[in-house]
Amino acid sequence: MLKWIWLAVVVVILDQLTKYIASASLQMFQVVDVMPMFSWTLRHNTGAAFSFLADAGGWQRWFFAVIAVVVSVVIFLWIKRLQQHEKWQAIALALILGGAIGNVIDRVWLGYVVDFILVYYKQWEWPAFNIADSAIFIGVVMIIIDSIREYQAERQKTKAE
Repeated sequence: MLKWIWLAVVVVILDQLTKYIASASLQMFQVVDVMPMFSWTLRHNTGAAFSFLADAGGWQRWFFAVIAVVVSVVIFLWIKRLQQHEKWQAIALALILGGAIGNVIDRVWLGYVVDFILVYYKQWEWPAFNIADSAIFIGVVMIIIDSIREYQAERQKTKAE
């Protein structure tokens, strides 16, 4: 199932390209409204998801980079071992892999992850994110859906026996 690695490569390229454009076009914390509830902004996240450990003093940069590299290797090996019929899972894992690599590139080269997508409703604002984060989210949702389907199929199979 390594044929799905191209999807991870596309995610990395789109992620890095859009981060470059955002960094070149926006000032830090500038908000450019695109449509209701959606804006562009420029934020640098030195922590993990939702800026977890962002103020930890710098050690988190390499900690999160190492975790991302290890997870990427595990996901690559997981994809490699998938069977031909496990296409949905291969796509999900490729999205997660591309997102992890996209963010680890930022973390290693810049010391932070570039975020630029802002979703909000009135005063409520979701933490800024990027294409890599979106790919990871979609991949995780796909794996959850796949797990639910497998669980339901097992329950049906057990009931039939």
